[in-house]
Amino acid sequence: MRDAGAFDDFYRDTSARMLRYGYAMVGDLGDAQDVVQEAYTRAWRDWRAVADHPAPEAWVRLTVNRLATDRWRRLSGWRTALLRSGPPPPAEPPGETTVLLTAALRRLPANLRQAVVLHYLLDMPVQAIAAETGSPVGTVTSWLHRARAELAAILGSTLPEASDVE
Repeated sequence: MRDAGAFDDFYRDTSARMLRYGYAMVGDLGDAQDVVQEAYTRAWRDWRAVADHPAPEAWVRLTVNRLATDRWRRLSGWRTALLRSGPPPPAEPPGETTVLLTAALRRLPANLRQAVVLHYLLDMPVQAIAAETGSPVGTVTSWLHRARAELAAILGSTLPEASDVE
C-alpha cells in the first residue's frame, strides 16, 4: 500500500464510512466534510507511514477524531462568548447611497473597480495598489482618475438633488 494507486483504492474503500464517522463526531455535514478532507490530506501527505501502519483506516479515524475535537474546542469558545454577550444585533440594511454606489461600482471595468475599492475603501496607497496589481504607479493613478470620472457620470444621474434631501 505504498503507491498513489493504493491511496486511491484506500480512499474509495473508506471515505464514505469516514464521512459518516466525521458527521457523527461533529454533527454538521459541512464541518464533517472539512474534517474528513483534512484527515485524508494528512494521510496522503504521509502516505508511506500511514500505509505501513497496522490499521491505516484507524489512523485516519484517529486523525478525524482529533480534528473534530480541535474544532469543537475552538467553537465552544465562540459559543461561550456568544452565550455571555448574547447574539449580535441584526445588521442594518444598506442605505440608498450604499446601494447606488455599489451598483455604480459594478458598472466600472474590473481594473478601475479594483483600484477604487483598494484605495478608497481599504485605504491603500497608490504604490501598494501598484505592487499588488503588478502595474506601474502611473497606471494606477490613471485608473483612479478614470474611475472617479466614470463614477461621477454614473452617479450624477442617479443621486437625488440636494434640494430633494432634507
